[in-house]
Amino acid sequence: MAGYESFYREDPLEIRPAQLPAEVYNLAHRLLVRSGGSCLFVPVRGIQFLAVIDAEEIIFVDREAKHLVELAWRHFRPQARAGLGEPVPYEIHLYLAKARLTLPRLQGEFFKALALIEQRLEDGRGDGSRILPFPERNK
Repeated sequence: MAGYESFYREDPLEIRPAQLPAEVYNLAHRLLVRSGGSCLFVPVRGIQFLAVIDAEEIIFVDREAKHLVELAWRHFRPQARAGLGEPVPYEIHLYLAKARLTLPRLQGEFFKALALIEQRLEDGRGDGSRILPFPERNK
């Protein structure tokens, strides 16, 4: 059964050009493809964020404002690089002012979260997970 989440954002306060290291971009998209879904939810525990990866962008939401997109990485241009090991140009869209405080740690913490997911999949701990239903209460 598929679950759905809705996220909201206003017009960006700021848009910055950036380069995402190849290892981060490649791992994010490998995990997305491996998930078999249209998006992948990645808990970034080091900064208490949730990242949502889809084919076009990666959004980040703070645990305290669960449905507001704080910032997004958008408009990836992997075709601009000459090889798979080169960084990927993209844009950072800041939707909330506090996103400026998150930026310095975000890329490193996001990569750690992706690496943890990959490690669990390789160890066999990430495959076959499922949600267990609560038993009904006796009335």
